[in-house]
Amino acid sequence: MVAVPDHLIVVLTFATIFVVELPDKTFIATLVLSTRYRPLLVWIGVGLAFAVQTAIAVAFGTAISFLPAEWVRLGAVALFLTGAVILFRAARGADAAELETEHDFEEKAVKAGPAHGFRAVGMSFLVLFAAEWGDLSQLLTLSLVARYADPVAVFIGAWAALLTVSGLAVLAGRALLKRIRLSLLHRLGAGVCVLLAALTVAELING
Repeated sequence: MVAVPDHLIVVLTFATIFVVELPDKTFIATLVLSTRYRPLLVWIGVGLAFAVQTAIAVAFGTAISFLPAEWVRLGAVALFLTGAVILFRAARGADAAELETEHDFEEKAVKAGPAHGFRAVGMSFLVLFAAEWGDLSQLLTLSLVARYADPVAVFIGAWAALLTVSGLAVLAGRALLKRIRLSLLHRLGAGVCVLLAALTVAELING
């Protein structure tokens, strides 16, 4: 595996997941939930959902890391390129789809009804857990664990990025959506995926 210091893996993972997750439906879902329930309770519920999902992705990535290094790197390249394609394709309709996504989560929140305390935390957990299952950020977390064989560092970086994105949604989600085009963020995330794929290919070539 690639010998990279723990702190650099944390930073790399944080940057990758943050850029990929910021334009994702997670941001909009958290924003909508924070208008229905107390923002702090939403953030706690969302954070717990992210913790479970990240732990699952890390567990799968750790299992994959025991495969031959060449297989792991080829798999990582495939996942990074797949992520880039998904983000590039999503960028074209991202701005138009924003309102539709927001409407969908508003309907879910209305159906769930009013909630306070632990119920609000639980509802936020369930909505985000369902929305994020099999999400691109999970796949990238898995591939980063497999590539660097450092589950703790990747977990810290990924979870911190997800908590930051959800925190921004709770605190200033509406203002950010007015100032930042989701299509641009999708293209930026795709560029990061392409860069990671290129670095992994270079490692394959250099042995």
